Amino acid sequence: MKIAVENGCFGYKKGEQLLKNVSLEATDGELIAILGPNGAGKTTMLRCMMGFLRWKDGRSSIDGKDIRTIPQRELWRTIAYVPQAKNASAAYSAGEMVLLGRSSRIGVFSQPKAEDIQKADQVMDQLGILHLKEKKCSEISGGELQMVLIARALASQPRILVLDEPESNLDFKNQLIVLETLSRLAAEGMICLFNTHYPAHALQRAGKSFLLCKDGSSIFGPTREVVTEANIRRAFGVRAVIGDVETPENVLRSVLPVEIVPDGWNENEAAGDGSTRRIASVTILTKDYGMAGKINEILHRHSELVIGRMGMPYKKAGVYFISVALDGTEKEIQSLGDALGLLPEVSVKTVFAKEEKERDS
Repeated sequence: MKIAVENGCFGYKKGEQLLKNVSLEATDGELIAILGPNGAGKTTMLRCMMGFLRWKDGRSSIDGKDIRTIPQRELWRTIAYVPQAKNASAAYSAGEMVLLGRSSRIGVFSQPKAEDIQKADQVMDQLGILHLKEKKCSEISGGELQMVLIARALASQPRILVLDEPESNLDFKNQLIVLETLSRLAAEGMICLFNTHYPAHALQRAGKSFLLCKDGSSIFGPTREVVTEANIRRAFGVRAVIGDVETPENVLRSVLPVEIVPDGWNENEAAGDGSTRRIASVTILTKDYGMAGKINEILHRHSELVIGRMGMPYKKAGVYFISVALDGTEKEIQSLGDALGLLPEVSVKTVFAKEEKERDS
């Protein structure tokens, strides 16, 4: 399945262009982050993409079919939308709110069946909120309500999941629950798109990113190519530093905002373009043997870089590990490491051989 936006343009006022020639696409198993400053139109873009608002020019499509021509019941069996958690009807308990997610799969005059209630309970349990089942939505926190709305969307068993700032009102633990859930769903084949204020979340979780600037222009592509110091400066007006944070299990990309960029400042990006050829090794460890196929798929896609490989299961500890030797450009090798690092329950480290310094002649 594929959802796409082709040359979308939109403005609330006549003659205004909030969004200019927006184009992006997502296919099965892709997790895509949508970033941009406040007021740039991220939520508007999502609403146009799903057909809540009508593009002035361009279109949204699912598998090539204009989204406006898809019957509503069929469309909302395919897509689930999680809006920002602002309020909810006081009449509903959290369990009833999640059960509403089954409405697209229940007949108009039918009552929920046991399997519908079981599915609602299952997703609440997966998100760690089953204890909220009997509480009124008006009595829970904003962060808890956000988790309930995510559970409602998942209860519909969609093929495409769209979330508007799902981590904004959540503490660290619940942010991780949401991000890990998105990674797992994408690994299982679901298309997931989410608006976020956190570039680091995009770098650590999303294979591709869409960056929207305040002038209506946008950039779409592999996350490492989109979320750069230069593009953050352009979109947010902030000088930021992007670097690697090494943990015992992984190497994670992070973003640190440093200072507001003065108007008219055009500092050239100091970082290289990643075209230098390097020798490197990637070490991969996982206890989830189900990920082995996904790992092999990614390595196969980058087979031209591989110069050697060793892998074996360590049954005593229940760990499967692979070590791969690579020869390619920094950009190519980092792309491979990023793809592997997005898999849930997989630890990845990339180590580059030291470059030989040029000697004086």
